[in-house]
Formats: sequence, C-alpha cells, structure tokens
Amino acid sequence: MKSISGKKLCKIVQQYGWILQRIKGSHHIFEKTGLEITLSIPVHGNKDLKIGTLKSLLKQADLNEEDII
Repeated sequence: MKSISGKKLCKIVQQYGWILQRIKGSHHIFEKTGLEITLSIPVHGNKDLKIGTLKSLLKQADLNEEDII
C-alpha cells in the first residue's frame, strides 16, 4: 500500500460523505450522519501518513485501498 498525505485523505473522505466538524490543532475531525464513528485525521502539511495509521483510518471509514487511488 502506498501512503498518502493527511490533506489528500481529507479530500477523499469528503467525497464519500464525511463532513468536517472541527479542527483541533493538526487533527481534522470528520463525522458522517447515521454513524457514531468520528474520524480524526492528522494533517501535517504534505507529510505522508504512516501505513498503520492510514490502514486504521480506512477501516474506520469503511473504505479500502482501491478507494484512495
């Protein structure tokens, strides 16, 4: 799996219906209506997310590797 930046992941999850609720420090907090899950995506400029962090966020958002390509 190729890593992507937090900024790019934010754009991708917004395309799948996640709504930016707030920004606290460097973390963008997303919520989706009908779900109780909150996504907290770290955005540190254009720095890539670590693979484990990316996989965890994708699992929480119910997305897979093909969705981010």
